[in-house]
Order: sequence, then C-alpha cells, then structure tokens
Amino acid sequence: MLARTPLAALFTAAALSLPPAQALIVPMPGWTPVAGNANEWVDGAGACLLREEKHGQAFPAFKTQDQARAFALKLQSKLSARKVREVVTQPVDRAGAWSILASYSYEQSGITYRISQLYLSDSGILRTVTGSSAEFEGSPCVNAMREFLRYLAD
Repeated sequence: MLARTPLAALFTAAALSLPPAQALIVPMPGWTPVAGNANEWVDGAGACLLREEKHGQAFPAFKTQDQARAFALKLQSKLSARKVREVVTQPVDRAGAWSILASYSYEQSGITYRISQLYLSDSGILRTVTGSSAEFEGSPCVNAMREFLRYLAD
C-alpha cells in the first residue's frame, strides 16, 4: 500500500502519461521494478519510488555550467508558479554534459511529498528521472535515492 502513495504523487508530478524511456537501471539493493516495468522502481519498504520518462519534446544539451544554470533558474521560476513549494534547481555534471536537478514539495490528498527530478537531454529530447517519497519519510531509501539522482542517474 505504501508503494502506491509515492507512485500517485509521482504520476501527478510527471504530468501526463508519456511514452516510456529505455529502461532505468537502479543500482541500489532491494529496489525492484513496479509490476515488471523497468522504468519504475520502488524500494523494498515501498517508501521511495523512481520513475524514468521520455517526454518527446526538445531539450537542449547544455555544454557549460552557465548555460545549465540559466535554464535551471527559468525552470525554478516555472515550477514555483505551479502548485509546488520549496523549489530548488541546480546544474549537475553528467560526463561532460550539464543537466538540471530540481527538488520541490508537492501536496496531494493532504500528504506532502518531496520530489527530486533530473532533467536530461537524450539526443536532444527531454528525459526525466524522478524520485518521490513522503516529506518526512525516515527510510534509508530517501538519501540513497537522492544521491542516485544527484550523482549517478543519467
């Protein structure tokens, strides 16, 4: 039952039903695909969820940190205009290319979730990897998921 709560928030945060990406590889022990879908992963306790999506819209590959930072600030402004709070964005390096990591709080059905979302350019097309957990979730999966998004996911 716990796995559905972050999943519902993640579906809402990710907007519409979009074509799946290739397949997310989650190198954390105890995480399994949701219903056999390699684009959605949940930890063993059902407290954290990761989802990868390919959005079909153009997204630039940032060659410099300054380009990524400028976009991150625009994204932060756009996210702040939605029904999300505590929005923070930052450029992150992925093997010489720059991507954007956004974090924010999102409320659904009276429950607040913390969302971390990595925006990547996949051959010029937007691909996101999104992590979700309840706001005050104390499970070890929370930090593992956030570190994965910050340093490893690509």
